[in-house]
This record gives sequence, C-alpha cells and structure tokens, in this order.
Amino acid sequence: MEFHRSDSSSPSSSMPTPNTTDPKKPATDPMHSWWESVSKARSRIHALAAILPSSSHDPLSSLADSDRPALSLLSSSTAYAAVSASLSGSHSDPLCHWLYDTFLSADPHLRLVVLSFVPLLTGLYLSRIHSPEPPSLAGFEAVLLALYAAETRSRNGKPLLVTIPDLSHPSIYHAPLRKPQSLSPPSVGLISPPLEPQLGVKSTKRPAIVGVALHSYFSQISHMPAWSKLDFCQFAAAWAGSDPCPCRTQFDDAPIPDHSDIRAAKGERIPLPWEILQPSLRILGHCLLGPLNSQDVKDAASFAVRCLYARASHDLVPQAILATRSLIQLDVRTAEAAKANAGSNSNSNTPTKVKKPEILLVSK
Repeated sequence: MEFHRSDSSSPSSSMPTPNTTDPKKPATDPMHSWWESVSKARSRIHALAAILPSSSHDPLSSLADSDRPALSLLSSSTAYAAVSASLSGSHSDPLCHWLYDTFLSADPHLRLVVLSFVPLLTGLYLSRIHSPEPPSLAGFEAVLLALYAAETRSRNGKPLLVTIPDLSHPSIYHAPLRKPQSLSPPSVGLISPPLEPQLGVKSTKRPAIVGVALHSYFSQISHMPAWSKLDFCQFAAAWAGSDPCPCRTQFDDAPIPDHSDIRAAKGERIPLPWEILQPSLRILGHCLLGPLNSQDVKDAASFAVRCLYARASHDLVPQAILATRSLIQLDVRTAEAAKANAGSNSNSNTPTKVKKPEILLVSK
C-alpha cells in the first residue's frame, strides 16, 4: 500500500505567505521558518477538519488560528476523540491517509501529533488483526510502516543497547571498596536488534514493526497528552485478557479499582511476544511512576501492569514476570510512601494545645 501526499487542496493553501524573494533576506531567516511551520500546521488542521464530521469543524478551526497550531492540536482532547470515533484503518480511510502524510512532514510538532495516536493505532490494529475474520487494515499498516521506516533511518543499522551497572567498576556515585586487579568489560544488554527495511507487514514481522512504533511513542512520551496514555493503559489491560485471577491482587493489601468494563470495550486477549511487551512495559512504567501524570493515568497503568503480571504468570514467561512484578512492587512502595507522607503532614498541621506558662514558687 502506498500513500501520496496531497496538500495542494487544503484551504490554507490560499493563505498569504511572507515575501521570500528578497535577496537581502538570509536563507535561514527564523521568521520565515516559523511562518512556514505555522502554515504547514494550519494546512494539516484544515485538511483534518475536511475529513471529520461537521461538528468538529469549529473546534479545529480555532486550533488552526492559534499561534502554535500543531501543539494546540496535540493538546486537544476534542480532536483526539473525533479521530478515535472515525478511524477505521482500511485502505480507503482518509484519516490514515492524513496521519501518513502528516508524519512524512519534516515538522517535529506535527510528528508528535501523529505519535499521540500510536496507542489508538496499535490498539485497534492488534485487536482487529487477531479477530477470527480480520478486516482489511492496510491503512493502519501504512502508518506503522512509516513509523518503522523513520526509526530504521535514525538508528542507521545499529542496535539499541543499555549498559548494565557493575559495582566493581568505579562511577561518579561510588568507589569500589576493593579495587579489582583487572576490570572486566561492562555488561551490555540488548534492547532492540538492528532494524531491517520492510516493504510490508508480514505476520512474522508484525510484532517487530508494532514494537518499533511503540518505542517511537515511548521516546516522546513526555510530550504525550494524558488521554493518549490512558488509551494505551486500557488497551494493554485488554491485551492481557479478561479472565479473573487472584494473581492480580497478590501484592496488594487493599483491593484496587477494577476496570473490567473499560478493558472489555478495548478489545480481547491477543498474543504478546516480547517485541510488543517490552516497549509496552516501558510505557506503563512511565504512566505508573511519572510524577506529572494524572491520577487516572496512574490508576489505569496500575491495573494494566497487574493484568499483564497475571498473564505472564499463566504463560510462564520469566522476563515478563520479573518486569511486571518489579513495576507492581514499585507501585506498592510509592503508594505506601505517599500514604506515610500524607500522615506526617496531617500530624504536623494538627494544632497542639497551648501549654500554660509554668509558675515557679520561690520561698523567701
């Protein structure tokens, strides 16, 4: 499947542009770059408004008139909900065309807008592709391939590695108690192998392609809105399955909120290979422990992690059990610390009874 960009029909193409033919103006004029970015973002917003139902035209028009239209679109829950309600994922889906064309633009803020829909794209795609009679999802696959191709170019054939700390090696935080006679090479863990170019989404390559899209989302997760993170947490809980299991609550002293109704609406249990589960757990870790996340996001992430732990325990996947159990324990300790801090603050704010001054009787 191949999409082609077509911005010429956008309503914003008739907007006035600054004069760029002045030979005295430098080629890298920041004002020109800013105006070009704003014009491109307004063009994409007007193109989106032409696709969505008429009830969304006025809110999107107000976003296009802002000083930073791309960031305004990113922070608009109304636009996100309108796209969510209209996205089908078929070859002829105009929203998939819009996401594809928008991501191919060089504007980083517009790319953030597309990345904010990755939880919705991957959630709907994985839920539908594993149904008994999967529909045509070529639109979703084209967007996922665009994300995969961009990440392949940025990695330039190199794997993603992580250096595992070793206490026998000195660092800026400590010096070893005993200086080793010979330092062993640092331990290096593999996060992701080198990526190979893909022209289509084959069943054998699907987990890797979806996993790369999730990794791209995680790399920009600090810029993602709360409703996008909440969507991912709900999809992750649905992927784990809806079977009630006591494993979910074995680390909790008090019952946690059950989101089974929301989870059922997001999809069914699907296969979870490590290529998909690893970036999913990294995203859930941010949603669970990020200090700036809303409580709704943290609660949804807490429930999703426990569902995935129960799934990993039943599937007997050691690395998934270790990762999900670690996140649950961090969540429990964070909750205990917050409860202790709240208790200490309440005690410090409690007014104490004023003592009467002591009167000493001195005999003459």
